[in-house]
Amino acid sequence: MSFVITTPLYYVNDKPHLGSVYTTIICDSIARYKRLVGEEVIFITGVDEHGLKIQRTAIEKGIEPKTHCDEISEIFNINWKNWDISHDKFIRTSSKNHELVVNEFYERVKKSGDIYMGVQKGWYCVGCEEFKDNPENSATYKCPIHQKNLEWKNEENLFFRLSKYQKQIEEIINKPTFIEPVERKNEIINFVSRGLNDFSISRTNVSWGITVPDHDNHTFYVWFDALLGYVSAISSNTKENLLEKSINGGWPADIHLIGKDILRFHAVYWPAMLISAGMKVPKKVFGHGFLTREGQKMGKSLGNVLDPNLLLSKYGNDPVRWYLIKDISLGNDGDFQDKRFVDIINNDLANTIGNLLNRTSSMSRKWFDNKVPDNEKILCENKLEHLAKISVENYHEKFNSYKLDLAANEVLSLAINTNLYLNDNQPWLLIKEKDNLPIVKEIIYNVLESTRIIGLLLQPLLPELSSKINSQLGSIYKKEVPWDQQLKWGLLIRNSNLPKPSPVINKLEYE
Repeated sequence: MSFVITTPLYYVNDKPHLGSVYTTIICDSIARYKRLVGEEVIFITGVDEHGLKIQRTAIEKGIEPKTHCDEISEIFNINWKNWDISHDKFIRTSSKNHELVVNEFYERVKKSGDIYMGVQKGWYCVGCEEFKDNPENSATYKCPIHQKNLEWKNEENLFFRLSKYQKQIEEIINKPTFIEPVERKNEIINFVSRGLNDFSISRTNVSWGITVPDHDNHTFYVWFDALLGYVSAISSNTKENLLEKSINGGWPADIHLIGKDILRFHAVYWPAMLISAGMKVPKKVFGHGFLTREGQKMGKSLGNVLDPNLLLSKYGNDPVRWYLIKDISLGNDGDFQDKRFVDIINNDLANTIGNLLNRTSSMSRKWFDNKVPDNEKILCENKLEHLAKISVENYHEKFNSYKLDLAANEVLSLAINTNLYLNDNQPWLLIKEKDNLPIVKEIIYNVLESTRIIGLLLQPLLPELSSKINSQLGSIYKKEVPWDQQLKWGLLIRNSNLPKPSPVINKLEYE
């Protein structure tokens, strides 16, 4: 059975922003971890290309919607390659395969008696592609997310009978692990408790979309279309039975990781649609928070938007990953602070981890002929072995509960304790007495072994730094051993050659 994890399908109105990079990095770390512990993973990402907003954006640019989508989709592809994202599937909702899935799904829902023609009236946010709940002073009300006026809509639409699934949705959202964190769960329970209303699944004024079968003047509502991208990403490229292919290929998703602003679509509308089509619902929907900068919402008008590509080119992948993973508790809002970013990277990665490796391997090369010590166990109690075991156990527990910031802190805690062990034992003083040589060998071996485990624990979080640490230690353990077995103490091969040390991560300068 596959472990299926998805990012949202990012809307192609613009290139990736820091929020989309954040979501994708978190999913990438979870996917890497699951692969390392031996699970078969399907990591899905992609782009949502249809809807009124895309149509208008293309018109403003004076190009065809498809041309616009091709350009932005390629930018996303290039970005994920530059950020070393390990996705297995990249879905475009403009693909023919996706259109076939949408049509097949629609026929299933229609056979369930859940589609009917009606009239949709209400205030609509084009940016959200969503009708808003009767705001006061609607004519001047601005969407709190996009800060743009709502538009009045009054048109004939096809509707989905969401109200029919009130009780089933209540049962699903009240399950202990379906919606996380608990604040998001409570929001959805509140929303559902007010009673579910049927929602429109087609539009008549949008040409850029998938045409509804037997309704040539209707295209599918972007959210009915886009959510099915998770399914079409799994299905093979055949012309029939695509839903069965996706079911056999790994559906349902184990976790949808999304921004909290699209939680309602994923936790309410999407499960109801799937039940109607006779398919299983996702196992978990996790709504993470928003990112701000220096305590302010990011916006072009404020001039404080952080371009993730500039961050990447200036600082590199791992520093940005570490800050976003470790400094933001998944589910909460996060704030990107420039000085804090530099301080955290320098303290955590350059000083605590990088310097630990550099100075210990240098001592070992100097004192033991460029090799790992050939020590025998002398000390009665190995404090580091005990601490490493606890850190590994806690790390697994935190990762499996999606508390990635706490998993990162377990790695950092082990590195801090390893530095303390080194400083407390002071091998640079002990080595002056020849009789202390066996104890010095054991101290240095213990520190190098702890650093090896630190490097392994960093693998899903910071793959580049992890690889550099591994190279510094000479890859001196058997790679064919499963990753979780490599985390056992004592696998660093004694008396093996150590390469010349070099900094595994450079300090950053604050500007």
